[in-house]
Amino acid sequence: MLQKSRIFLFGFAFLTFMPTLAHSNNTGSQSSFTEAEVLTKAEGLMGSSAAGLAKAIERAFSDLGAPNAFIEGEEFGGAMMIGLRYGEGYLNLRSGQTRKIFWQGPSVGWDVGGHASKVITLVYNLKNSEDIFRRFPGVDGSLYFFAGVSLNYQTAGDVILAPIRTGVGMRWGANIGYLHYNKEHSWFPF
Repeated sequence: MLQKSRIFLFGFAFLTFMPTLAHSNNTGSQSSFTEAEVLTKAEGLMGSSAAGLAKAIERAFSDLGAPNAFIEGEEFGGAMMIGLRYGEGYLNLRSGQTRKIFWQGPSVGWDVGGHASKVITLVYNLKNSEDIFRRFPGVDGSLYFFAGVSLNYQTAGDVILAPIRTGVGMRWGANIGYLHYNKEHSWFPF
């Protein structure tokens, strides 16, 4: 049991700090969104009263710089050691184009409860909008007692995602899993 705990903690630390080590020094340009633009969009989606929202966005910009795309949407999920998560929204590109996007995925870990969330996912190093349609592994820790804000990082290839969630529900714990981003909705979590 102790060995499994060490493996879990090593995986958690590796996936949490990997995006920081791969920092692109992208501080903003015509091809990326500013912190003020993202905060305005997030407040419009999640409400300006979402506690911790500005801090989560500030942290993502501090760690990774300015994103060149973002996803805004909604998701719901639940877990009893094994979890599922489903969501849908729109991928917003700096060019002004938007694309409908869906995501779902499994997770496993010390995680119990359920949630419904508004999500804004900052997207880094997206050279082609087709590059988003794949699996992104990550580690997530949640503590919702009726409301909360969370931030985690997911990486696949050069693309880094930073989902920021504000949600309601009762969910607590940590898990390892992935989200699979698709062009069409699917109830199949894998």
